[in-house]
Formats: sequence, structure tokens, C-alpha cells
Amino acid sequence: MMNYYVRVLIFALISSLCSAQEQDVTVLSFSEYLGYVKKYHPIAKQAQLTLQLGQANLMKARGSFDPKIEVDSERKVFKNIEYYDQLSTTFKIPTWYGIELKTSFEKNDGVFLNPQNSVPDEGLYSAGISASLGQGLFINKRMADLKKAKLFREQTKADREILINQILYNASIAYFDWLQTYNEVKIYEQFLENADIRFQGVKRSTEAGDKAAIDSIEARIIVKNRVLGLEQSKVKLMKSSLELSTFLWLNDDIPVELQEGVIPDIDIENNIDNVLEISGVSLSDFILDNHPKLQSLNFKYQSLEIDKRLKANKLLPKVDVHYNFLTTSPDLVSSFNSNQYKGGFNISIPLFLRKERGDLKLAKTKLQDARFDIDNVKITIQTKVLALFRELESFEVQNQLIEDIVSDYDAMLSAEERKFSFGESSVFLVNSREKSLIDSQLKAISLQNKYLKTKAKLFNSLSRDLQNL
Repeated sequence: MMNYYVRVLIFALISSLCSAQEQDVTVLSFSEYLGYVKKYHPIAKQAQLTLQLGQANLMKARGSFDPKIEVDSERKVFKNIEYYDQLSTTFKIPTWYGIELKTSFEKNDGVFLNPQNSVPDEGLYSAGISASLGQGLFINKRMADLKKAKLFREQTKADREILINQILYNASIAYFDWLQTYNEVKIYEQFLENADIRFQGVKRSTEAGDKAAIDSIEARIIVKNRVLGLEQSKVKLMKSSLELSTFLWLNDDIPVELQEGVIPDIDIENNIDNVLEISGVSLSDFILDNHPKLQSLNFKYQSLEIDKRLKANKLLPKVDVHYNFLTTSPDLVSSFNSNQYKGGFNISIPLFLRKERGDLKLAKTKLQDARFDIDNVKITIQTKVLALFRELESFEVQNQLIEDIVSDYDAMLSAEERKFSFGESSVFLVNSREKSLIDSQLKAISLQNKYLKTKAKLFNSLSRDLQNL
């Protein structure tokens, strides 16, 4: 029963994807095919997770600046003697630079209470500030993590485009291979029909004594060769159909198997530029810095620069200071005065700074390595795009040439068939002309496949997402 419903869903999908061309034959257009790949393929869905990863990382980094409440309570009672009972509550507000605002309340008593912890019976309130004047003033780990998280969020957007582009490119290649094998099957079906008609005519002529028996055998061999070629092309079509099916999924993560009667769009060349959104794209319009791969690397480079600044900041001495006003009446602003306070400072610095200098050197090395990577990717993309534009220009010429060649071979075959009908030619010559025509048409199909794949490579080299699917 489950298989039945799956088949119903598959049929519904195919019906929505395709437009009727003739009875029992439906066309799966290139744009609709890519639309379903982008919407339902698991890798396309996985690409969306990169955005969630960036947002989660940013939320985590912002959490370092969240206000914090601390409560510390400790009590000791032994042999009915209360040694001490201490309560301390603190409210802290971290700020962007190495400054922290803090308010607290202390209430302590007990027979053996440490004198420095003695406070008035009603408790003691304090409000003040702590700051890092050396390390951590202009950049610290908390600030660096937040800056890097913002860069990582933007990086995930570029990475998502790259992932989506790659799956659409792979799906496009599968569609073009499917189209090629489908056209090859149609060629062999057409010429098998021609060979069979010719064989039947030669057979009748042989039976009537107008032609030698060897002509009938030769015509039969041609038919069998055409059948063999057709069977081989059908196997290739079956394999390419299965490959295409790996990119088709339903909404509930159900893979779809391509059904018989579904055919590719044979007029794909008329709209492939619009589908891949490369229509009108020229070298002069190509802005290298907008490439998602370079954007991703640049965001990574900026993140490494923040790391380098943080490591350089570690060379400074640690100078932490804090100052807190003390009062028993926090509701009266006048109760806060500079004569009642608790403050101090702490200074520390390693003598040789070998760890810090080593970390800084590593950070600089990583930064330099990232710069080399950016320069290499930049020239690679630029060269690849330039080569693809030149290749497409060449394909325009090649397509025209192969079209003329096919037309000439077709004219030669037609002329040979007319001569054969008048008894002025032989089955061998007709087969020779026909084989040349078949080879030229197969070459034209192969050339079309290379041309379409080059279009897809241009789309892939630009690493763009498709917005109109």
C-alpha cells in the first residue's frame, strides 16, 4: 500500500513538472527540473543549515555581553556555634571595551567572621566599575569572538551560494547527459526504421529475381547493426535516467524515480541562458570581487586579522583596576562619596613574552597564507571565466560547421537513395552514406552536450544562486 501511494505522489510530481507534448509523452523542462532540485534536494536543504549555523554562532558570541547575576552564600555552624554566615549578591554588566559595571550587596555575621568581611548589620551595598587598561582595553577575546561571529555569519551566506550553485551544476550535467542519450536513441530509432523499410524492399526485389541474394543479406546485416546500436543507446539512456533521478526528490524526503514517457526538452538551447541566468553576461560585466568564493575567503581573512590584533594585544601588560563606592543606603544618591570605597589594581607581565610572540607570529603566518590563497583563487577564477567565454565563442562556430556537415551528408544520402531506387546504386553505397550521416548526427549531439556543459561550467564558475526558480 505504501508503494502505491509513493507511485501516486511520483505521478503527481511528474504531471506538475511536465507539459504535454503528445499522448503518453510529457516533457520535463530544464527550469522546472532545477526548481525542484533547489527546493527539495537534501544537499540544497543542507546548504540552508549553514545560515542557521552562522546565526547560532553569532548568538553565542553576543551571550558574552549578557548581564549576569551571581549569588554566593556560605555558612558554618559547629556545636551550636555559628562560626560565620556570609551572603554576597552581584549584578554585572559587561560593556564593549574592557569595562564592566557592577553592583553588589554583602551581609555577613558570625562569631569567627574574618574582620575584613565585617559589614554593618543592615548589610553593605557597593556600586562601581572594573576595567582593563592594558590588555583587553581596545580588543579582548569577548570583543574578538563577536566580531568574528558577525564575519562568519556573512561568510555562511557566501558558502551557501557556493553549495547551492554546485548542486545545481551537478544536476544540470545529469540533465544534459540525459538529453544526449535520449537524442541518440531517437536517431537509432529513425535509421532502424529506414533500414527495415530498405530491407523489406530489397527482400521483395530478391524474391522477384531483380536483385542478388547477397543484397538481401547485406540489407539484413544493416538492420541488425541498427538494432544493436539502438539497444546500446537504450542502455545509456537508462543509466542517464537513473543518474537524473538521484536529483529528484519530493517534499517528504522521498526520492523520485523517473518514469517512462518523460522526455527532456530538446529545444533547451533556446532558454538555457535565461534558466542559468547568464543571459547577457560578458567579461566586461564580470566583477571578480563579487564572486562568492572570494567573498568567503575575504571574510575568513578579516577574521584572521582580528586574531592577529588579539595576539598583538597580548604583548601589552595586564593592568586591571577596580573602584567601588560603598554605602548602607543605596536609595540615597548623596550617601555615595569618595571617602567610602573599595578599590585596587593588578599588574602582571611575562618577562620574555615567548608564548605571546610565538602566537603573534603564527597569526601573521596564517594571515599571509590566507592572502596567498585569495590571490591564487582570484587568478584561477579569472582565467577559468576567460577560458569559458573563449570556448563558448568557439562552440558557436563549431555548431554552425557541424550543422552544415549534417545537412550535406543528408543531401548525399537522399541523392544516393534516389539512385538506388532507379537501380543505379547499391545497398553498400546507401549504407555508407547513411553511416556517415549517423556519425555526423551523433557528433552534433555530442557537440551540443559539450556546448551545454560549458554553459553550465560558466554558471558554476560564477558560483551564483538561481533567483528565478
